Amino acid sequence: MGREFVGIFDEWVHTYDESVSGKDPEYEAVFKNYQEILLAVAKKATGPVVEFGVGTGNLTAALLQEGLAVTGIEPNNSMRNVAGQKFPELHIMDGDFLAFELPVKPHSFVSSYAFHHLTDEEKAQAIQQYASILPPSGKVVFADTVFESDEAKLGRIVFEEAEGHANLVEDLKREHYTTVPVFEMIFQEHGFDVTFTRLNEYVFLIDATKR
Repeated sequence: MGREFVGIFDEWVHTYDESVSGKDPEYEAVFKNYQEILLAVAKKATGPVVEFGVGTGNLTAALLQEGLAVTGIEPNNSMRNVAGQKFPELHIMDGDFLAFELPVKPHSFVSSYAFHHLTDEEKAQAIQQYASILPPSGKVVFADTVFESDEAKLGRIVFEEAEGHANLVEDLKREHYTTVPVFEMIFQEHGFDVTFTRLNEYVFLIDATKR
Protein backbone atom coordinates (compact mmCIF):
# COMPACT_ATOMS: atom_id res chain seq x y z
CA MET A 1 0.00 0.00 0.00
CA GLY A 2 2.97 2.30 -0.43
CA ARG A 3 3.81 1.98 3.27
CA GLU A 4 7.18 0.44 2.41
CA PHE A 5 8.30 3.93 1.40
CA VAL A 6 7.17 5.71 4.57
CA GLY A 7 10.55 5.49 6.28
CA ILE A 8 12.25 7.44 3.50
CA PHE A 9 10.53 10.58 4.72
CA ASP A 10 11.88 10.36 8.28
CA GLU A 11 15.10 11.83 6.92
CA TRP A 12 13.76 13.71 3.89
CA VAL A 13 11.36 15.72 6.06
CA HIS A 14 14.29 17.96 7.05
CA THR A 15 15.17 18.95 3.46
CA TYR A 16 11.95 18.24 1.56
CA ASP A 17 10.93 21.86 1.09
CA GLU A 18 14.43 22.70 -0.19
CA SER A 19 14.24 19.85 -2.70
CA VAL A 20 10.89 20.88 -4.12
CA SER A 21 12.00 24.52 -4.36
CA GLY A 22 14.67 23.51 -6.88
CA LYS A 23 17.73 23.66 -4.63
CA ASP A 24 18.57 20.01 -5.41
CA PRO A 25 19.85 20.12 -9.03
CA GLU A 26 19.42 16.37 -9.46
CA TYR A 27 15.64 16.71 -8.98
CA GLU A 28 15.26 20.12 -10.59
CA ALA A 29 13.35 18.77 -13.61
CA VAL A 30 11.04 16.69 -11.40
CA PHE A 31 9.98 19.70 -9.35
CA LYS A 32 10.06 22.34 -12.07
CA ASN A 33 7.02 24.66 -11.78
CA TYR A 34 6.28 23.11 -8.38
CA GLN A 35 4.09 25.91 -7.04
CA GLU A 36 2.18 26.14 -10.33
CA ILE A 37 1.60 22.36 -10.17
CA LEU A 38 0.14 22.59 -6.68
CA LEU A 39 -2.07 25.49 -7.74
CA ALA A 40 -3.31 23.51 -10.75
CA VAL A 41 -4.44 20.70 -8.45
CA ALA A 42 -6.12 23.11 -6.04
CA LYS A 43 -8.02 24.91 -8.79
CA LYS A 44 -9.44 21.64 -10.16
CA ALA A 45 -10.59 20.37 -6.75
CA THR A 46 -14.03 20.93 -5.30
CA GLY A 47 -14.70 20.71 -1.59
CA PRO A 48 -14.82 19.13 0.84
CA VAL A 49 -11.38 17.75 0.00
CA VAL A 50 -9.43 14.77 1.30
CA GLU A 51 -5.70 15.14 0.63
CA PHE A 52 -3.50 12.04 0.57
CA GLY A 53 0.19 12.35 1.38
CA VAL A 54 0.03 15.75 3.03
CA GLY A 55 3.78 15.76 3.60
CA THR A 56 4.97 19.16 4.81
CA GLY A 57 1.68 20.78 3.80
CA ASN A 58 2.57 22.49 0.52
CA LEU A 59 -0.47 21.34 -1.45
CA THR A 60 -2.54 21.85 1.69
CA ALA A 61 -1.61 25.54 1.65
CA ALA A 62 -2.75 25.89 -1.96
CA LEU A 63 -6.05 24.13 -1.20
CA LEU A 64 -6.73 26.37 1.79
CA GLN A 65 -5.92 29.45 -0.27
CA GLU A 66 -8.66 28.35 -2.66
CA GLY A 67 -11.08 28.35 0.27
CA LEU A 68 -11.48 24.56 0.36
CA ALA A 69 -12.22 22.54 3.49
CA VAL A 70 -9.38 20.01 3.80
CA THR A 71 -8.96 16.73 5.68
CA GLY A 72 -5.35 15.53 5.52
CA ILE A 73 -4.12 11.93 5.45
CA GLU A 74 -0.40 11.24 5.93
CA PRO A 75 1.30 7.93 6.88
CA ASN A 76 4.59 9.43 8.11
CA ASN A 77 4.56 10.73 11.66
CA SER A 78 7.39 13.23 11.09
CA MET A 79 5.58 14.73 8.11
CA ARG A 80 2.32 14.90 10.06
CA ASN A 81 4.10 16.81 12.81
CA VAL A 82 5.55 19.36 10.38
CA ALA A 83 2.23 19.91 8.61
CA GLY A 84 0.43 20.08 11.95
CA GLN A 85 2.73 22.85 13.11
CA LYS A 86 2.01 24.81 9.93
CA PHE A 87 -1.75 24.23 10.14
CA PRO A 88 -2.72 23.52 13.76
CA GLU A 89 -6.40 23.91 12.92
CA LEU A 90 -6.26 21.18 10.27
CA HIS A 91 -7.35 17.58 10.88
CA ILE A 92 -4.39 15.45 9.72
CA MET A 93 -4.90 11.73 10.19
CA ASP A 94 -2.67 8.68 10.01
CA GLY A 95 -3.56 6.72 6.87
CA ASP A 96 -2.66 6.07 3.26
CA PHE A 97 -4.25 5.82 -0.18
CA LEU A 98 -5.98 2.53 0.65
CA ALA A 99 -6.45 2.61 4.43
CA PHE A 100 -8.09 5.72 5.85
CA GLU A 101 -11.01 7.03 7.88
CA LEU A 102 -13.26 9.82 6.67
CA PRO A 103 -14.72 12.28 9.17
CA VAL A 104 -16.48 14.05 6.28
CA LYS A 105 -18.04 13.03 2.97
CA PRO A 106 -15.57 14.32 0.38
CA HIS A 107 -16.28 15.70 -3.06
CA SER A 108 -12.61 15.46 -4.10
CA PHE A 109 -9.60 13.28 -3.41
CA VAL A 110 -6.34 15.07 -4.18
CA SER A 111 -2.62 14.36 -3.98
CA SER A 112 0.72 15.53 -5.32
CA TYR A 113 3.90 13.53 -5.92
CA ALA A 114 2.70 10.46 -4.00
CA PHE A 115 0.42 8.06 -5.91
CA HIS A 116 3.46 6.40 -7.52
CA HIS A 117 4.12 4.65 -4.19
CA LEU A 118 1.34 2.21 -5.18
CA THR A 119 1.65 -0.61 -7.69
CA ASP A 120 -0.70 -0.48 -10.66
CA GLU A 121 -2.86 -3.13 -9.00
CA GLU A 122 -3.02 -1.04 -5.83
CA LYS A 123 -3.78 2.07 -7.86
CA ALA A 124 -6.78 0.27 -9.35
CA GLN A 125 -7.95 -0.79 -5.87
CA ALA A 126 -7.66 2.80 -4.67
CA ILE A 127 -9.58 4.28 -7.59
CA GLN A 128 -12.31 1.67 -7.17
CA GLN A 129 -12.56 2.66 -3.50
CA TYR A 130 -12.78 6.37 -4.36
CA ALA A 131 -15.49 5.66 -6.93
CA SER A 132 -17.56 3.96 -4.25
CA ILE A 133 -17.29 7.01 -1.97
CA LEU A 134 -17.59 9.98 -4.31
CA PRO A 135 -20.91 11.35 -5.55
CA PRO A 136 -21.56 11.89 -9.28
CA SER A 137 -19.29 14.73 -10.48
CA GLY A 138 -16.90 13.95 -7.60
CA LYS A 139 -13.25 14.48 -8.42
CA VAL A 140 -9.89 12.74 -8.18
CA VAL A 141 -7.17 15.29 -8.90
CA PHE A 142 -3.58 14.09 -8.70
CA ALA A 143 -0.28 15.55 -9.84
CA ASP A 144 2.35 12.86 -10.19
CA THR A 145 5.19 11.51 -12.27
CA VAL A 146 3.65 9.55 -15.13
CA PHE A 147 5.17 8.48 -18.44
CA GLU A 148 3.56 8.46 -21.86
CA SER A 149 4.76 4.89 -22.42
CA ASP A 150 7.12 2.24 -21.05
CA GLU A 151 9.59 3.25 -23.75
CA ALA A 152 9.46 6.87 -22.57
CA LYS A 153 10.18 5.75 -19.00
CA LEU A 154 13.17 3.67 -20.08
CA GLY A 155 14.44 6.55 -22.18
CA ARG A 156 14.25 8.86 -19.20
CA ILE A 157 16.23 6.43 -17.07
CA VAL A 158 18.94 6.21 -19.72
CA PHE A 159 19.05 10.03 -19.95
CA GLU A 160 19.37 10.50 -16.19
CA GLU A 161 22.05 7.80 -15.99
CA ALA A 162 24.06 9.73 -18.59
CA GLU A 163 23.62 12.87 -16.50
CA GLY A 164 25.10 11.06 -13.48
CA HIS A 165 21.91 11.39 -11.44
CA ALA A 166 22.31 8.14 -9.50
CA ASN A 167 19.73 8.93 -6.79
CA LEU A 168 17.07 9.89 -9.31
CA VAL A 169 17.79 6.79 -11.38
CA GLU A 170 17.42 4.62 -8.28
CA ASP A 171 14.13 6.35 -7.55
CA LEU A 172 12.85 5.80 -11.09
CA LYS A 173 13.68 2.11 -10.89
CA ARG A 174 12.35 1.57 -7.35
CA GLU A 175 9.03 3.39 -7.36
CA HIS A 176 5.90 2.29 -9.21
CA TYR A 177 5.68 4.98 -11.88
CA THR A 178 2.97 4.09 -14.37
CA THR A 179 1.99 5.21 -17.87
CA VAL A 180 -0.81 7.37 -19.20
CA PRO A 181 -2.58 4.47 -21.00
CA VAL A 182 -2.59 2.33 -17.84
CA PHE A 183 -3.84 5.20 -15.71
CA GLU A 184 -6.53 6.10 -18.23
CA MET A 185 -7.80 2.51 -18.36
CA ILE A 186 -8.00 2.31 -14.54
CA PHE A 187 -10.07 5.48 -14.27
CA GLN A 188 -12.38 4.61 -17.15
CA GLU A 189 -13.02 1.11 -15.82
CA HIS A 190 -14.20 2.61 -12.55
CA GLY A 191 -16.56 5.18 -13.96
CA PHE A 192 -14.41 8.28 -14.38
CA ASP A 193 -13.80 10.62 -17.29
CA VAL A 194 -10.15 11.64 -17.09
CA THR A 195 -7.78 14.09 -18.76
CA PHE A 196 -3.99 14.28 -18.55
CA THR A 197 -2.12 17.57 -18.82
CA ARG A 198 1.68 17.64 -18.87
CA LEU A 199 3.05 20.17 -16.37
CA ASN A 200 6.78 19.46 -16.70
CA GLU A 201 9.04 16.74 -18.12
CA TYR A 202 7.96 14.34 -15.38
CA VAL A 203 4.62 15.41 -13.98
CA PHE A 204 1.11 15.18 -15.35
CA LEU A 205 -2.04 16.68 -13.88
CA ILE A 206 -4.60 13.85 -13.66
CA ASP A 207 -8.10 15.33 -13.54
CA ALA A 208 -10.79 12.67 -13.17
CA THR A 209 -14.52 13.28 -12.75
CA LYS A 210 -16.95 10.56 -11.68
CA ARG A 211 -19.69 9.97 -14.22
